[in-house]
Order: sequence, then structure tokens, then C-alpha cells
Amino acid sequence: MDVAEQSLPTGQAGRRRCVSLLAGATADELRAAWDALNDKPEAKPVRGPETGLVMVRGRIGGGGSPFNLGEATVTRATVALASGTIGHAQALGTDKQKARLAAIFDALWQEDATRDHVENAVLAPVEYRIASEKKIKAEETAATRVDFFTMVRGED
Repeated sequence: MDVAEQSLPTGQAGRRRCVSLLAGATADELRAAWDALNDKPEAKPVRGPETGLVMVRGRIGGGGSPFNLGEATVTRATVALASGTIGHAQALGTDKQKARLAAIFDALWQEDATRDHVENAVLAPVEYRIASEKKIKAEETAATRVDFFTMVRGED
């Protein structure tokens, strides 16, 4: 189904979805979408791409007090298109090109003229891949499920 036929979230919820999917995209997916663009926009770097560390927080049992679990490497980038639209991206790892491309696609998503292209060429395939991976993992997990039951012996 074409993304234009669906009702997608706009505003803050749509942007959150866009940034989340761009962060989950692989570098190859972003490069392929970039290579498929006919009119590549000029993107001026505002910040980065730069790599650093973020503290990962955890909770025991989902309701316990938060604790510092460890650090993760993150690369971030901010770009400005010629139109003035600013795009931001953060991605786990050290791939600076991935962060830069994700920031460009974030900026393109914010513009009405290119939003549908970003949805169809980048976000929809990434969303489908992530959903497929989650489904496969759920099926693999369900296959290892063990149902315990009590068997009652007749005369005891």
C-alpha cells in the first residue's frame, strides 16, 4: 500500500515517528534512498557529525529505581537545507555518514514537497523491516514456550 493512501501522524507525533525510524534505519537503507534521489538537496552541516557517549539507564523489573547500566556510542548530526529547514539525527554507533543522511532525510520530511518521497522511499521500508524482524523474533520466542500443568493421578 502506498504511504499516501494511509493516514500518517503529523506534527510532533509524526516527527517523533520519523526520527525514530531514521535512527533504526541501516546505513545501506539510507544510502540506497539517497542514491535514488533525483534532485539531491544541498545540506550544510550545522553540527557534526560527531561521535560521543550517552549513559544508558535501566530498571529492574520495570518498576524499580533507575540505575546507570553503562555507556553507548552515539553519533549525531544537524544539517540545514538551502530552504532553511533544519534536520537532526542521532544513531547508535560511529557511522557519521549514516547520521548525516538521517539528518538530511529528517529535514526533507519536514518539507511538504518532499515528505511523501521520504515516507515512501525511506520510512515505509524501514518500518516494514522492523515489524518483520519483531514478528520473526516473537515467533521464535513462542516456539520455545513451555506450558506447565499439573497432572492428577487417579487414586492418590
